[in-house]
Amino acid sequence: MKYAKLVLSFVLTIGIFFVLNNKLGTIPPLGKFLSPYNGIWQNETDESITGEVSIPGLKDKVTVHYDEQLIPHVFAQNESDLYKTQGYLTAKHRLWQLEFQTFAAAGRLSEVVGEGALNYDRTERRRGMGYGADQAIAYMEKHDKETLGFLQDYADGVNAYINQLDPKDYPVEYKLLDYKPEAWSPKKTALLLMYMTKMLAGRDNDLEYTNTLRLIGEDNFNLLFPDFFDITDPVIPKETDWSFIDVPQTQLPESKVVLDTIRETIEKPHPDNGSNNWAVSGAKSTTGKPILANDPHLGLNLPAIWFVMQLSTPNHNAFGATIPGALGVISGFNQHIAWGETNATRDVIDWYKIEFNNDRTKYKYDGKWKDVTIRVEDIKIKGKENYKDTVLYTHHGPVVYDKNFKSDKELAGYAMKWIGHEGGNNQKTFIELNKAKNYNDYVSALQYWNAPAQNFVFASTEGDIALWIQGKFPNKWEGQGKFLMDGSNPENDWQSYIPQQFNAHAKNPERGFVSSANQHPVDENYPFFVFNDGYENYRNRVINDYFNSKDKFSVDDFKELHNNNYNLKAAELLPYMLEHMDTSTLTEAEKAIYNETKNWQFNNDIDEVGPSIWRQWYSKLYDMVWDEFNTENTALDTPFTYQTIYMLKNHGNHEFMDIVETNETETAKDLFLLSFKEAATRLQEIKKEKGDYTWLKYKATYAGHLLQALPAFSRFDIPIGGDRNIVNATSENHGPSWRMIVEMTSPPIAIGIYPGGQSGNPGSKYYDNFIDDWAAGKYHQLNFLQSNKATEAIIGTLTITPTH
Repeated sequence: MKYAKLVLSFVLTIGIFFVLNNKLGTIPPLGKFLSPYNGIWQNETDESITGEVSIPGLKDKVTVHYDEQLIPHVFAQNESDLYKTQGYLTAKHRLWQLEFQTFAAAGRLSEVVGEGALNYDRTERRRGMGYGADQAIAYMEKHDKETLGFLQDYADGVNAYINQLDPKDYPVEYKLLDYKPEAWSPKKTALLLMYMTKMLAGRDNDLEYTNTLRLIGEDNFNLLFPDFFDITDPVIPKETDWSFIDVPQTQLPESKVVLDTIRETIEKPHPDNGSNNWAVSGAKSTTGKPILANDPHLGLNLPAIWFVMQLSTPNHNAFGATIPGALGVISGFNQHIAWGETNATRDVIDWYKIEFNNDRTKYKYDGKWKDVTIRVEDIKIKGKENYKDTVLYTHHGPVVYDKNFKSDKELAGYAMKWIGHEGGNNQKTFIELNKAKNYNDYVSALQYWNAPAQNFVFASTEGDIALWIQGKFPNKWEGQGKFLMDGSNPENDWQSYIPQQFNAHAKNPERGFVSSANQHPVDENYPFFVFNDGYENYRNRVINDYFNSKDKFSVDDFKELHNNNYNLKAAELLPYMLEHMDTSTLTEAEKAIYNETKNWQFNNDIDEVGPSIWRQWYSKLYDMVWDEFNTENTALDTPFTYQTIYMLKNHGNHEFMDIVETNETETAKDLFLLSFKEAATRLQEIKKEKGDYTWLKYKATYAGHLLQALPAFSRFDIPIGGDRNIVNATSENHGPSWRMIVEMTSPPIAIGIYPGGQSGNPGSKYYDNFIDDWAAGKYHQLNFLQSNKATEAIIGTLTITPTH
């Protein structure tokens, strides 16, 4: 019984850790937690999927059919009722996750887990997460009250469910942390969308790059961090004609880089946050119909990131993955189109040095003193007095770093300019995509999308395929945003934005397919500046090579590609390492590992040892190459993987190959041997610890509960191959969070799977029941109902009626 395991682990660990693995609190009152009437035992229940319930404010009856996967198929008579019901059902199955992620977004974790989360909360407040959510609500209040009304409908649905609960029915995490759910509001949805914007915002290394430029000089910087790699296979095909663009790039000003020393920077999103998507035309499909696929690469968490639903009114019928807290289907399809997203990681965060007057009430701009705006962040701390943090705002944005936070400069600070702070109406994009009927509707829906930058793939029953790189992008001068800029110089401001119609896109390309895998969006011919944000350069080439390999592709081919474990990165460096490494000093044990490496065919399958040897060897090698970046009191970021391999193969005698702490002068050839010996030692240790170092045991993929000290609520040693930079991008705790394939018949036929289950209740059989099939590369049929009439796939029906 899962809760019996939890009690044991709870007593043993005596404390909790949330997803960042930081100790943040202490145990709740045990008597309350273990009470047979209100405590944890009340959560060991099955899901309720039949009967009748009432929701205040509902206009008409809503029918909800559940299939055997616990997917709700919602049939409402109008959009207001639809979003009320979506909110109600999401809360019913995912209430704690729904609320906890918005607490994280708002910088409110200290309220529920204690003082250990204060630094995290201060970071999120200074990042301007709440400010950005306020701006989004203000924009909708002014420009789109209909969408704001739908957000309120969703909130009313969530609150209807919360108000029906007795304390004994609260999800187990509330009991564990000893708090209760609060009312939902439209701002919480705005915070959820800000959280998504932050997690997919790109690498944002301006401050680290400023330090790097100062330390290694411009020539070396340009060598290690080029705007384009020597090989580029971009999202939008190279042969694209950009002559229709008639807006010039912003002219390069006379301003200079501010070469400050920055000691420490705030935590960044996971570097592997990305995705794959692609679509083939009917001419390239075995059935003559377009086929589309999507698989977002995000953290492997329980409860799972996604909640699958069908959302239908008399005017539209959408199906796919929703995010708890946001309206509509995010990655999915309707009766006419299918869509999905990958991260475009465009540079839409810039940093400015701010100079204050003596009392920090003004800052210098354009030769004058300009007033700052003050936002006092009142942070509640469980069991302690509130902490008040005064954040200064400029026209650039919040001053994240100043004398009160990660800086010792009395009269200076660093302000963040982020597109996420500019308001907007991202939610409307998904509402409109859910209702779209053709390519023009799809393009129209995208106009509302500001951030994060996304590659929106598209296919329709009319036969079109397309991909737009969508976001609100500043029209930057060449090089703008690579480094810290002088915030007093107006020339450093964003001067304008690229008109939306000039965002890079492709419709029905001659090659018969579109694809994206977080690689460079365009080639050098695109007439606007696009900074190399550490773009992927392996998955994209495997995908594009696959679609160039033959004339026709089927759904089974799409499945095979989703689960492709070929390690192109290893294939491009490992043979070179083996060829150029001096093996004369290897021990017998090292020779055995060397021979295992030679026999590997570059597939990261779970029963192989080659992936483990490669990962360990390359990790040691990478650290040796960039030991110059291992400095204290200076924030630095090491070069990209692709450029590291380029340096090893083409600049093996460069000064960076020399190990700083030795008297000898090392080359790449020397580093191959030294790193191999270190890797071999560690691999032998792993063999003693785990019995072997097959990829299954070495990688040990797991899906962790958001409170990581709860092993009874997590899944460990999931048998799945892949790794970062591989199409099946599954690493230890990160990977394909939702796999979907849609064939554009009328109506579309779709399959999907994700690493979790529909329920957020660890006591439910639906909590993690998809994981084994997901790991095995299997898919579930998505039962796309065309009316509210129950089919044989339905196992229960819930009727929701207005409260009279």
